[in-house]
Amino acid sequence: MRFQSYFNTAIKIIQLYDGSIPLSHFLKQYFSQHKKHGSKNRKIISHACYNFYRLGKSLIELSTEEKLKIAIFICNDNIEDWKFLYKDEWLNNHNKSLQERIHFIETKLPSFSLNNIFPFADEVSNDLDFLSFAKSFFIQPDVFIRIRPQYYQGVIARLRQYEINYNLQGENCVALPSSTKIDSIINIDEEAVIQDYSSQRIKEFFGLIESQIQNRKSEIVNLKSVWDCCAGSGGKSILVYDELENITLTVSDIRGSIIQNLKQRFAKANIKNYKSKMFDLTKPLPLGSREGFDLIICDAPCTGSGTWSRTPEQLYFFQPQKINDYALLQQKIVSNVIPLLNDNGYFLYITCSVFKKENEAIVDLINQEFHLDLLKMELLTGYNKKADTMFAALFKKKI
Repeated sequence: MRFQSYFNTAIKIIQLYDGSIPLSHFLKQYFSQHKKHGSKNRKIISHACYNFYRLGKSLIELSTEEKLKIAIFICNDNIEDWKFLYKDEWLNNHNKSLQERIHFIETKLPSFSLNNIFPFADEVSNDLDFLSFAKSFFIQPDVFIRIRPQYYQGVIARLRQYEINYNLQGENCVALPSSTKIDSIINIDEEAVIQDYSSQRIKEFFGLIESQIQNRKSEIVNLKSVWDCCAGSGGKSILVYDELENITLTVSDIRGSIIQNLKQRFAKANIKNYKSKMFDLTKPLPLGSREGFDLIICDAPCTGSGTWSRTPEQLYFFQPQKINDYALLQQKIVSNVIPLLNDNGYFLYITCSVFKKENEAIVDLINQEFHLDLLKMELLTGYNKKADTMFAALFKKKI
């Protein structure tokens, strides 16, 4: 029986995997060593493994086999191929709604609770709907693209031409099923950027800056110098480049490999007017590097807890002391970069975390330690849109 073999292979992989590298990387390594699995087989087995980790910290008392059975039941609207795993009572409930499937598991297993999926309720940001967030782990998030200026009509036309199932989620934001092979249809980074829905909402903060300038609430006539200080993959850099006109962009990261990847990505995006630097922002910057900026974007290293529905293995292996570790790192970074903010300049703090020590607590630190006004702070919730959850806070420097 093929699916019994898939189930057994998934169990083997789960027992071998220790969380030290991303699950996607581990699966790639495993399948390269076990070439008997075809592409369709690999997809089914991988999906089952991800289902297992979507149960998070719950049902730790069960065997791997039993937990995987429950995970497949909860996380899939259709389990026809897995019917051999279940008794009639389970099969009578498998095609019901997610909420009904959860309720069925709760009646069968009193130890099962949504609170145990993500057992850090006391640590989360104030505006998080905890139960909705916990349930979102059972659902594979969508892939989102942001269509860049002047490419909207062409991109939408090609999505229709190739009969790609898509949903518009706002201006230039398109949601696609996670399995969509979008890079064979669209020139990624030139025409559209792969960027989560909540991450795209950061442009609302850029819009607030522009409205402040237009209303003459700032002495800055035009926002000129922008520093994306923790640039990472560069998605926010391309966004600010597209949203704010005539800026001089500086990007930095601690990793040289990231800077090289950024250069390649910017070439595809036709971004030429920028500077790139390697900085360790946990330490004060060298005196020669201390130029001032009108806008500093600090998309800080964090737990990534708002993105764990994409990488549920990170939830499964997460140790809560990491929250404090990242909070200390964030405190060092903001303390070293804010002094480079020009008078009347703006500081935008971002995380993809749901933990208040990484979010509101850092805002409190900035309020206490620096001469900045808080203009806007928001938890950008994506769990009801099959998207990530992020946090952003925008400050303006007083004079």
